[in-house]
Amino acid sequence: MARRASSSAHPLWLTAAFILVLGFVGGGYWIYTQLNDPFRTLTPLPVSAYLDNSDSLRGNTYSVQGVIANQLGWSSVGRLYSIEVGADVLPILIPAQLNAVNLQKGQQFSLEIEVSDKGILRAKALRKV
Repeated sequence: MARRASSSAHPLWLTAAFILVLGFVGGGYWIYTQLNDPFRTLTPLPVSAYLDNSDSLRGNTYSVQGVIANQLGWSSVGRLYSIEVGADVLPILIPAQLNAVNLQKGQQFSLEIEVSDKGILRAKALRKV
């Protein structure tokens, strides 16, 4: 009578395959999150340079990621919010065209902003993080 060969997989091969699959899934997730950010090509706002002298940044577009601290005021032009960016707090004007977005205290947002003529930070686009 002929002997039957054992064809079970070696545990070391199964472990290596599992680690390889986890690496592919983790790498895919990392790439997805990097490519999913619409503001990834924008330069982050140099907050210390803005606070020192905003005139040198006028007309430029930057990205900012921060937490909504408070609503400072509103008018027909838009709403003015204070946003915590690291240890600093910046006033950012959210124009009336972006009123469809519900901003609440404590929410984290990523914004595309423009430094206007008088140094006012005006949001051009935003998304919740």
